[in-house]
Amino acid sequence: MNEVSVMLWVLAVLLIIAGVAGLVLPVLPGAVLMLAGFFLAAWAENFVHVGPVILAVLAVLTVLTYAIDFLAGAVGAKRFGASRRAAVGAACGALIGIFFGIPGIIIGPFAGAVAGELTVRPDLRAAGLAGVGTWLGMVMGAAAKAAIGFTMLGIFILARVF
Repeated sequence: MNEVSVMLWVLAVLLIIAGVAGLVLPVLPGAVLMLAGFFLAAWAENFVHVGPVILAVLAVLTVLTYAIDFLAGAVGAKRFGASRRAAVGAACGALIGIFFGIPGIIIGPFAGAVAGELTVRPDLRAAGLAGVGTWLGMVMGAAAKAAIGFTMLGIFILARVF
C-alpha cells in the first residue's frame, strides 16, 4: 500500500466516523460524510472491492436519508390530524431551527407545527397535538436515518469482504 492509499484510507475512516456521529447529531450531514468516506476508501483500493454499482447504491441511500429527514416531521403531524399548514409550519420550523443549534432543531418543528395549526383553527389542544406528532415523526425519521446509515456501512463492509 503506497502513501497516497494510506492517506486516503485515513481520511476515509475519519469521514465515516464523522458520518456515523452525524446520524445522531443533526448538525452534521451524516450520510454525505459516510458516502464521501466510502468513496475515498474505494478509491484507495482502485475500486477493486467497491465499484460504481455499490457506490451508486450508497448514493441512493444517502439521498433517501435526506428525503426521510425532510418528510418525517410533516408525516408525523399528519398522523395526529394536523392540517396542511401545520405540516408546512413544521418544515419551516425545522429549517429555521437549524440556525439555533440542537435546541432549535428540536423545538423548531414543534413550534412551526403549532403555529401553522393555529392559523387554521384556534384550538390550542389540536395545535399541541400537531406539534407532538411532528416531534414524534422526527424521532422516527432519525431512527430510520440511523438504520439506513448503518445499512450503508454494512453494504460497504460486505462489498469489501466478498
